[in-house]
This record gives sequence, C-alpha cells and structure tokens, in this order.
Amino acid sequence: MIVRSTTRCAASRRIQLCRPRNLHCKQRRYSTSTSSLASSASTTSPASMLGAFTNELDRIAPKFQIQGSQINIIRSPAEFYETLKCKILGAENRIFLSTLYIGKTEHELISTLQQALRAKPQLKLSILTDALRGTRESPEASCASLLAPLVSEFGAERVEIRMYHTPNLTGLRKKYIPKRINEGWGLQHMKLYGVDDEIIISGANLSSDYFTNRQDRYHVFSSKEITGYFSKIHHAVSNLSFLVTPDPQLPAGYTLEWPSSNLAPSPLDDPAKYIFNASRILTSLIQPPSTYPSQSQTLSPKTNTTVYPLSQFTQLLTPDTSTELPAITSVLQTLSQPKFSTSSWTFTAGYFNPHPSLISLLLSTSSKNNTVITASPWANGFYGSKGVSGLLPAAYTLLSRRFLEAASKSGRGSDISLREWRNSTVGEKDGWTYHAKGLWVSLEGEREPSISVVGSSNYTKRSYGLDLEVGTVIVTSDEGLKARLGEERDGLGVYAEKVGMDDFVKVERRVGIRVRVAMWIVQLVGGAL
Repeated sequence: MIVRSTTRCAASRRIQLCRPRNLHCKQRRYSTSTSSLASSASTTSPASMLGAFTNELDRIAPKFQIQGSQINIIRSPAEFYETLKCKILGAENRIFLSTLYIGKTEHELISTLQQALRAKPQLKLSILTDALRGTRESPEASCASLLAPLVSEFGAERVEIRMYHTPNLTGLRKKYIPKRINEGWGLQHMKLYGVDDEIIISGANLSSDYFTNRQDRYHVFSSKEITGYFSKIHHAVSNLSFLVTPDPQLPAGYTLEWPSSNLAPSPLDDPAKYIFNASRILTSLIQPPSTYPSQSQTLSPKTNTTVYPLSQFTQLLTPDTSTELPAITSVLQTLSQPKFSTSSWTFTAGYFNPHPSLISLLLSTSSKNNTVITASPWANGFYGSKGVSGLLPAAYTLLSRRFLEAASKSGRGSDISLREWRNSTVGEKDGWTYHAKGLWVSLEGEREPSISVVGSSNYTKRSYGLDLEVGTVIVTSDEGLKARLGEERDGLGVYAEKVGMDDFVKVERRVGIRVRVAMWIVQLVGGAL
C-alpha cells in the first residue's frame, strides 16, 4: 500500500501561504543541453529573437503578459497533490477542476473538497470529467458515484458535476462497442485545476498514481486574468456536457441528464447540431482578439513573460479553429530558420507517437544539441497490462526506433538524441511510470529555456483529432523563470538514459508480429496510441 502524505492547511489560510516543501530529485546525471554551446556571433538582441516567435503566436492564440514570478513549477506528484489540497482548503469563492477522471477511491480528495465547502458557505465547486471514463465501472463504484454525493450534501446551486460525451460515439457504435475500447472515439482530456485566481496547468489526472509515482508536469499560474480565461473554457465545455444528478434509488447512485439550459442539443440525439453550436461558442473563446496589432508589442518593464493559452477542440469545431497544433507548428517552423542554429530544444512525451507533421518539424529545425525524452518500456503506463494494451510498450519502442532511423536518414543523428526515462520497473516496489509531455526551447546558445509548452496534450494524431486538450506556450525573458524551466527539464532528465540503434536490436527490444497487429488494432479504434 502506498501511503500519501497529508498537508495540514487551515481552512482560513490564504492560498499564497500554502507553500509545500520542495521535493528534490536525486542528483542530476546529465543535462539535456550542454553548457558549452558557442556564443552566437549574431548581434541580434534577445528581444528580437523572442519576437520572431511572438509575432507569429500573436496571430494564432490569445495572450496574457505577466511577470515570470507569477509562474511556479511543481516538480513531483506528491508536491502536486499537497499543493492541490492546500489550495482547495484555502479557497474563498470558486474551485473548478477539469480532468479526464477522478479515481473512484480518492476519498481523501473528496474529503478535502467537503472541508472547504463546509468552511466557506459562499464557495462554489464545478467539476468536469469525461463521461465514458467517468462511468466505465458503473453500476459498481465509479468516478460519477464518488462525486454525486457532493451535490446531495451541498446542493446543485453550489456544486456542479459535468461529464463530457464525444459526439463521435453515437447510434450503433455506442450500442455495440464495449466499454474502455469505446474511449478510442474521443475523450475530455483537459487538465485545469483552478482555485480563486490561481490555476494549475498539467497533464496529470486526479488519482492515486498521479499523486505518488506517475511523473508529470505541473505549472501554477498566479494570475486572475489567466485563471479567468481558463474558467471560461471550463464552463463553456461544461455547458456542452451531461449533468450528474444523484439518485440513491439506482444501483449506480446517479443519473446523467441533459439540462434544457445547455448550449446545444445532446450529442447523442443530434451530433451535427451539437457540433455546430459548439463551434459557434468555442471559436470566439480560443481565437486571438481581432484588435491585436500585426506585430508584438514590447513588454513593459512590469511584464517579462507572455503566456499563450492553447486549445485543441478538433472534434467540436467546424471548421477546425484549434490553436495548439498551429502554435507548436509555428514555434518549430521558426526554429528551422538558420539564425536559430545555436538554439536547442527538448521534447518529451510519455507515449512517444507524435503527429507526423511534428516529427517532420522537429527533424527540420536548425538547432543543435536536441533531446527527446520518452518513457522506457519499463516505465510505460501499459507495462504488464493484460490483453492488447500489454503490447503497447513494445509498440512505442518500435515508434522510437523509427524516429531514430528518420533522424539518421535526414542527417540529424548527431544532434538529436533519444533518452528513455526509467525509475525502477512498473509494478515492482518503488516503480514509477512516466507521463510528462512538453517542449523547452533555449535560444542563442543559452542553457536555460526561454520558451516552453505545457498542458494535457500527448501531441499525437489522437490529440489533434479526437480529444479535448488545453495548454500554454510560455515565452519569457525572466531569468528566474528560465532557471526554473531549466531545472524542470533537467529534473526529468535525472532518470533518462540515452539509447541508440544498438539498444533496439537487443533481444528484449525485438518487436514481433503481435505488437504490429496491436498497433493496427489501435489505429482501427481511433489512433489511440
């Protein structure tokens, strides 16, 4: 049994006083970018280098200008959990949580929410999860049955539980495709953890492994404006989702209802009209204001960091006006310019199967000393699973090998390295899984990143075609934030070892026909790798 620590936070304590101790990783063994990069001979100023990125990003997504000190980076699952509980207990007005699911046994987290709601009569709670994942075990204990009693205790005027259902799974598909497999047609995958005027942007869900031994990334934004923006995203999708209503007379303990106040008809009744209405509602939220100037404004002395919120809502938008894939494409295309040859990047994904366009863009950058970090087969969340899913770690190994082959063929084998993250073995004592994803970019031979991407996306075909994703691009000149981003990147590298083609020919790395068949099956159910 894994025992989780509990942070004692008085309900009356203000959020900014909740500062859980830093949980340090073991001593770093390597850096993902070298400190001996030659200084650029170019006279281009750092501001103009950043401007090459922001000029394009301004046209793609909304932006918020803040101080770098307003972004705190959490480094471990335990610290994430302690921080989340502490902020909940300090909440004054609102808590909104968007996640794929809350683990059905997360009674401590529910108790924390109850404490906060009981202490502050004016406090309101809104939770958004996925309907397919959140009801998978029904009528047995499930995410939905765990959350429904909150509505019973505090009333629907204070607590709202919503569950998003993809419009891609209707009719005969929904009737005959079994649970778990049906999740291959699309999920609510956003991770937004907002409390009053602060928000945690992450890739982590709310369950035991994400609080203990599943490594992810977690950025805390202390900004009323940024939190307010993502609150609008959360509530817009909530108003396009089913409402969980407690019903103790039913074996499951709840019902899913479609309120007449929702902004569209049910996706199960009229998916086409549902998508039409969703497009109208969401497009205006995720696009940049039409009043933006064509060129980026110089940051004022009071601000040194620009945050671009990203959204990928492809299944809900006609035409697709999503911003995440265009934004990451823009960053990587800018890095392909010769003047960025002294830059470097680190890209990570726990499930290494980037969208084909992203692989091409990574290989086309002019930057040197680049690193890809992905999960070792022994740190993959599917390691040891039964059935087809147990073959997936080997499938990701095959995809990693293909990436190295592509890098070699394109002449990038010497300046792009692949590292696999492993901290013991999944299923064994002290074994961890790896779920982090993101991008760090260092400019002009600097070691510390000036640009980072963080959020829920795994950067796959599925992310860009089926699931709902959110994240941010951070562009900063703040030395303190750059140092924290570098520590985050290098901290993930502590457990990452370089692998090459020689490693993939070892007996334990050989990929058989069963794995290739598994990859084919996964593609049939929606490219869910």
